[in-house]
Amino acid sequence: MPSEIAGLRMTKQRWEVYRLLMEQRDHPTANEVFIRIKDRLPNISLATVYNCLEALTQHGIVRQVNFDRDASRFCPNLAEHGHFHDKPTGSIHDVTFKPGVNLADVLDLPPGTVITDIEITLRGELPSS
Repeated sequence: MPSEIAGLRMTKQRWEVYRLLMEQRDHPTANEVFIRIKDRLPNISLATVYNCLEALTQHGIVRQVNFDRDASRFCPNLAEHGHFHDKPTGSIHDVTFKPGVNLADVLDLPPGTVITDIEITLRGELPSS
């Protein structure tokens, strides 16, 4: 277990929250993280989970993503990507950009625009299996 990631001192609680996000990459809410982590850390409080998520987000180790007015979710994927929200199940999936795709080629942006951050959310239904 590294003692530090991106300049953030990794306490046992922070490490376990981070490990859970990396293992279960389904964009959980803070409440979902709290429920899942109770097996590993039975004495952890919801406030501690929120503090861990805030510290991980502030240091750029995970991303906080929001969909409509739902609770914030947390994503460990730091690569440039969007999200697909499957409405019937509520599941969130990472969507990557095909190699070589330049968003300026598919979006009508004002001349000279520099994109510094991308938040793309697609909504729909996954095919039934």
